[in-house]
Amino acid sequence: MMQLFYVTVNVCLTSNLCVTPLGLEGDVDLQFLLEGGKLLKVKSSSWKKNRMYKLHDDYTTIWHESHRIFKRKETFSIDDVDSVRKGRQSESLQKHTEAHVEDLCFSIIFKGRRRNLDLVATSVEEAKQWVNGLEKILSNMKKLNLKCIPIYNVWIFNCMRKADKNKDNMMTLKELKHFLRQINVEVDETYAKVLFTKCDTSNSGTLEGSEIKLFYDLLTHREEIDVIYEKHAATGGQMSANDLLNFLLNEQREVATLEDALRLIEKYELDDSAKHMNHMTKDGFLMYLQQEEGSIFNPAHKKVYQDMSQPINHYFISSSHNTYLMGDQLKGPSSTEAYIKALMKSCRCVELDCWDGAQGEPVIYHGHTLTSKVLFKDVIKAIKEYAFKTSEYPVILSLENHCTLEQQKRMAKHMSSILGSALLTSPLEDQMPTAFPSPEELKGRFIIKGKRLNKLDAVYSNTSPAVEEDCVSEEDEAAETNNSKTDPNGQKLAKQLSDLVIYCKSVHFSGFEHAKDNQAFYEMSSFKESKAVNLAETAANAFIHHNMTKLSRIYPAGSRTASSNYNPVPLWNAGCQIVALNFQTPSKEMDVNQGRFRSNGLSGYILKPEFQRYDGSEFNPMTLTKGPWIKHKTLHIMVISAQQLPKLNKDKPKSIVDPLVKVEIYGVPADTCSKETRSIENNGFNPMWNETFQFDIQVPELAILRFQVEDYDATSQNDLIGHYCLPLTSLQNGYRHVPLLTKRGDVLPSAGLFVHLMLLDAK
Repeated sequence: MMQLFYVTVNVCLTSNLCVTPLGLEGDVDLQFLLEGGKLLKVKSSSWKKNRMYKLHDDYTTIWHESHRIFKRKETFSIDDVDSVRKGRQSESLQKHTEAHVEDLCFSIIFKGRRRNLDLVATSVEEAKQWVNGLEKILSNMKKLNLKCIPIYNVWIFNCMRKADKNKDNMMTLKELKHFLRQINVEVDETYAKVLFTKCDTSNSGTLEGSEIKLFYDLLTHREEIDVIYEKHAATGGQMSANDLLNFLLNEQREVATLEDALRLIEKYELDDSAKHMNHMTKDGFLMYLQQEEGSIFNPAHKKVYQDMSQPINHYFISSSHNTYLMGDQLKGPSSTEAYIKALMKSCRCVELDCWDGAQGEPVIYHGHTLTSKVLFKDVIKAIKEYAFKTSEYPVILSLENHCTLEQQKRMAKHMSSILGSALLTSPLEDQMPTAFPSPEELKGRFIIKGKRLNKLDAVYSNTSPAVEEDCVSEEDEAAETNNSKTDPNGQKLAKQLSDLVIYCKSVHFSGFEHAKDNQAFYEMSSFKESKAVNLAETAANAFIHHNMTKLSRIYPAGSRTASSNYNPVPLWNAGCQIVALNFQTPSKEMDVNQGRFRSNGLSGYILKPEFQRYDGSEFNPMTLTKGPWIKHKTLHIMVISAQQLPKLNKDKPKSIVDPLVKVEIYGVPADTCSKETRSIENNGFNPMWNETFQFDIQVPELAILRFQVEDYDATSQNDLIGHYCLPLTSLQNGYRHVPLLTKRGDVLPSAGLFVHLMLLDAK
């Protein structure tokens, strides 16, 4: 059986071949990982064990020794690793190691809910080599594109290696059948024998070398690509630059030139002789379709492309509720890790639920519950470290303050000292502003949302604070009903903390007219889910106008103790900016949220449509009338095929998925719709549907397209295989590949859908 490799362009599939990842040939750090070494694994102050770790020669697996009775040797896949953090950057290492070992420590952060792997090296140099080597491997796997075998091939090779039970570099008929089950294909005995016999050209009873290459070619052959390519390859059986240009213009509906076609040939064609003639072969064509130019998502929207100079309330802002929680609302753990994960997903508004802690140090947890506590200062340190790694645009710290005055002062001191000059402590303007600054002006800054003792005008008049009665949001009111802490003089808010609240002062909501007449632009209200949804349904236009000048924050109902989520779409339709969700909970609602914020460079800010921003707009999502918001479109979607859908029940080798695809539109009520394909029995490897759907869309600027692939079950609820969500405005027409994500939002490296889309003006 062949070894796994993924570098050379013209790959020779022979046995006993193992090729170093692209650009890392002879790399010292990579060689260090292959040799491995002892690391101290840290779980707690009392559990610290030396274990051997090394990179497997397939370059995608880390092997480590275990002292478990039945698992002496364990592995984990590089695919499961999200990132590597150098130093004592995890909560566990901060708690259970001393500061002097900072340069020896590093953490491997896994995707999903798997616990971090916290390690301590024996020397600073070894720690650097582990971190550098792992980061190079991670980076290399993310770049399996232009000059590498596509990642789905890597996955196939991995499965081939696992199927070679006796490691003799040959494939028997039994191993071939095992391999097919590994890749989620159910074949009958007759077909398996036919395929095996066709490839066994030496009649040896095993496949090896070029026979495995033949088997691989037969296996990865895609009939639908043949049909498309042959239709457009009009130059001696190949696609010339002009043929490719015609394809881009007529099928993909792109604005393209001959130079664009030549650039794609240069970038993706694998055959040098074809490239020399400015031709694209079928392999090059497939390579192009599987890269970002052939993706459903417009690659131009991977960067910040919207106007970022509008007032901050003119944007939807990616927002988290009770950010500190890793699980449910009653007894789950609180952790700095939850803030890191949210910020790395470009969340721009995080919540800090602050209470008095021991030794004068405020803590964050869900008050009056069994959730664990985390130090306020540790959370601020984590936020400082990770706030701007994914997005450089401002982060709002939404404080729910239950602390006594002394600990409030401590909070203010920690934020000022840790966040430094990045903390916004005064308005940007030289005189009293009348509107918000823009995300562009607030780049790299932290904005505090909370209660304030007086009006913002006091910043310019240097007067002592005049305490106001109405400086409380609805959520604060609910929290403080049974737990109001005051000092002997009756003052609930420390001036030091109050002074840090500039553009986001929490106030009670008393109606849209009252807000219009009495609230300044920087005074904002928080709405519980049920009240916000009711307003969005019964007074949508008034809500939209309210949000043209002010910010609104929405939070989940208190009854959602399991940290479930509500549908954010109706609140976005009403122009609400800060629609806070439980980021820790995988759900359709979180999928839609991440889809909404997938574009504009993952900045966490999406410019609202103009009809939600200009005064006098009559837009109402509930009762659509004629206006600039109506841009009637027809979306035609053909769901053609899927590739390498993962097995859901890995404990049952013969369990094969029966996939179906749901296509959903989220937006204004008139546009919301869902359709689905038939299910295909026992084929997760290359199912084909060729089913066409049509959607009529009135307000495309608020529409979100979602694909969900499920494993059909006649007797119980279907299981999720993968999903993908994006704004309709970020969609590319034509033949497109759709990546698929796990329920927690991580990319399924091997899986995808192949579709044809056409978004046209309705006749």
